[in-house]
Amino acid sequence: MTQPPPPPGWYPDPAGGGGQRWWDGQGWTEHLQQAAAPPPPPAPVAAPANGPSLYEQPVLLVNQKTKLIELTNEYAVLDGEGRQIGAVVQVGQSGLKKAVRFVSNLDQFLTHTLEVRDSRGPVLVLTRPAKLVKSRVVVQRPDGAPVGEIVQANVFGKIRFDLVANGQVVGAIQAENWRAWDFAITDAAGVEVARITKTWEGLARTLFTTADRYVVLVHYRLPEPLASMVIASALTVDTALKQDDRGFN
Repeated sequence: MTQPPPPPGWYPDPAGGGGQRWWDGQGWTEHLQQAAAPPPPPAPVAAPANGPSLYEQPVLLVNQKTKLIELTNEYAVLDGEGRQIGAVVQVGQSGLKKAVRFVSNLDQFLTHTLEVRDSRGPVLVLTRPAKLVKSRVVVQRPDGAPVGEIVQANVFGKIRFDLVANGQVVGAIQAENWRAWDFAITDAAGVEVARITKTWEGLARTLFTTADRYVVLVHYRLPEPLASMVIASALTVDTALKQDDRGFN
């Protein structure tokens, strides 16, 4: 039994091409509807521009956030205009460590890990292993790649920390007067490349009335790994390097 032809209507063009051709009930006509063009792809959403990098700032203001009971260390890092552009946050603290810190000062002998962050997220991870006499801070990238170490070079007198990368001393941080918060950061040749101080004449000087607030002056753009070592040592000088009841002067 022969099937009756389909009723008149638009059907996929048997000649191909993706359009539709009119079937009048008896045969195909010349009337053709082209397939609608596919909608254009949505315009790509522009990724937000990266905010300022800590590495590009000639002035960094470090402001330890005040806590009633300080069980963790957390610093805000601002630019020379007073805008927050980064932070230093202690991570990986167990409940036991917090309890020890609450009841004593023995946490200076425990391991501490700090993340240095800017608008892109963590840029450096600092680990200060448990110490007995001298401090040592291991500096790494967030992916664990090593950058170097900050190594306490002496115990008596004006404390100095060597900045070591690939087994070579690439710089140093010299405590000229810890109580006055004067530190010179030098390169391998002993030339000052940055300074930690409270005597900056920039923003409100009241920012620097306590030891929890200080300024880092970077004299010029530094090459790696010295740039990362300067950032690491300067932003964590109190938490990672001092961590001690002695006054270094």
